[in-house]
Amino acid sequence: MIQTETKTDKPNDFPPIVESSFHKIKNIATLPAVAHQIMNLVAEPESTTDDLRQIIVNDPALSACILKVVNSSYYGFPQQIGSIDRAIVLLGLNAIKNIAIATSLNKVFKSNRIGTDFDPCDLWAHSVAVAICARELSVISGYGDPDEVFLAGLIHDIGIMVEMQANHQEFVEIIGIVSHEQDTTFRQAEEQVLGATHELFGAITCREWKFPPHFERVVRYHHHPMELSETDRCLPAIVHVADILAAQIHEGYTRTVETETIDPEILCFLNLQESDLEALGESLRDSIHEAHQLLGG
Repeated sequence: MIQTETKTDKPNDFPPIVESSFHKIKNIATLPAVAHQIMNLVAEPESTTDDLRQIIVNDPALSACILKVVNSSYYGFPQQIGSIDRAIVLLGLNAIKNIAIATSLNKVFKSNRIGTDFDPCDLWAHSVAVAICARELSVISGYGDPDEVFLAGLIHDIGIMVEMQANHQEFVEIIGIVSHEQDTTFRQAEEQVLGATHELFGAITCREWKFPPHFERVVRYHHHPMELSETDRCLPAIVHVADILAAQIHEGYTRTVETETIDPEILCFLNLQESDLEALGESLRDSIHEAHQLLGG
């Protein structure tokens, strides 16, 4: 039975290992400048598409990625789009922001395998799958902005990369536990070895990257969204359901998902039916695989 007590986060409520781990690492601790610039621009009410264009044209890799995305079948525009100006108009500020951040995050997940049981690229594949599932759930349920929900799904497990890079030997031990003890959840193994879970490592990352508070709540509560107040649980609940859907269709590394059964209470809260999920499942795979190709994998 899921608890429904309201949780409130304190300004500095992270265990010492979480804070020290984040500040120990280098290549994940700073979100690339271009992503930060675009995030700040999108949040500014008076920003214009010309402001955005000036940032993008100075990053050839991002420009190429945006044109690749806008010309994909994912959007299905009838004519080939050859200019950044046109791409910005067609995709919108939020979609451009997501592409910039996704391109940056993809580099974060490019790390070495942990033996034969964990490949960060598989975790990225799962994250992309969750992002696509979450976006579709947002469209069906009418909750949240689909582009924002997509990004929330993409970052939900970012704390695992902080764990892996800051506490490598301990992370190897965690992977060993979950690989050989099927009844032990990923979070239980994390608590056993580190005394903290990827939810907290992800939450501090969102806070340090200055993401909006609702993204921090997603990574912190995506395994137990109903512990949040009713006004705060919508986005974490969507990502929770998307996480399970991605596991049901075996996309990427899914050992972090603790169940393949979606709690009826959460579906009810999101005004979703089992039939909605069944209808969604038929088209998910193609969308996920295309998104994975577009965002790198």
